[in-house]
Amino acid sequence: MRKTAPWLLVTLLATAAAPPEAPQTVDIAPPYHDAPEMAARPATPRGTLHSFIMLSSESRIYPGIRQLDSDATRRRDSWGNRIAAPADQQSAPAPWRREVFVYVPATYRPGSAAPLLVVQDGRDYAARVAAALDTLIAAHRVPAMIAVMIQSGGGDAQGSQRGLEYDTMSGRYAEFVEHEVLPRAAALYGLRFTSDPDGRAAMGGSSGAAAALSMAWYHPEWYHKVLSYSGTFVNQASPVDPATPRGAWEYHASLIPGSPAKPIRIWMEVGEQDLHWQDPEQSWHNWPLANDRMAAALAAKHYDMHYVRAAGAGHVDPNVVAQTLPGALEWLWRDYPR
Repeated sequence: MRKTAPWLLVTLLATAAAPPEAPQTVDIAPPYHDAPEMAARPATPRGTLHSFIMLSSESRIYPGIRQLDSDATRRRDSWGNRIAAPADQQSAPAPWRREVFVYVPATYRPGSAAPLLVVQDGRDYAARVAAALDTLIAAHRVPAMIAVMIQSGGGDAQGSQRGLEYDTMSGRYAEFVEHEVLPRAAALYGLRFTSDPDGRAAMGGSSGAAAALSMAWYHPEWYHKVLSYSGTFVNQASPVDPATPRGAWEYHASLIPGSPAKPIRIWMEVGEQDLHWQDPEQSWHNWPLANDRMAAALAAKHYDMHYVRAAGAGHVDPNVVAQTLPGALEWLWRDYPR
């Protein structure tokens, strides 16, 4: 009978039984530098980056959004936040056209069920995610996962298609991804995605991060991992839902404290000078404060959470992303498969 090397046995046992880490907050400071994993290496196998187009006319879930007219987009409250216009100041639904990027690792075997990373605002992250995954997968630091990186339907904040998709407090966006985006990607490129929620992660920056958390919060049967940069955990949702009157601010104000802990692992970051960083709490629109509150609420419920506060950094600071993305991905996937 062949014996297992002692060091290998210890490694296998540690991987199989790795407990959740205690919630952790880490402060980082400039100068920020690209992580070495972000640089292409000649000997590293490179995955393939595909793209395709989706139209609103093809969607049952998001057939179009009522766009605000020019006067309505100038309406703001006393804190300077945009206010959604009444229905009589809105135009007819507008069509959207979105691009979806699909990263397939070099080692993917067609038809096999692969781990999945879904990224919001896909165009902003496609190249960086692909570069990080090439290096991490080749070094066996993360599993050979497929990344589906989805551009929003357009616009920003209240009254826009992006705002409707990302800032709405519901599982609707996750359902759009599950039932309309992933099947299209699978059919086009001969892919299969794991159904194991431990093998699925959602990622985004700003409102895309709020969307990533909503994907896991409202559909934990699909996603157990979240990666958030400058999460818009503030009062941004439109139209207002009486169940969550302050939009994603309710995550840390009421939903997380008032609910049993969900099987979500979350890595999150905020910049010291992120959006509205000097605004008072009553604005419900201070990004650093909202993320600090998120970290505290998650820690109180003993979530598997890693929180990074970046000194001197702004909103979804690209230098911070380039420094932290490989480590964030590795932390999220550190014990997969269990």
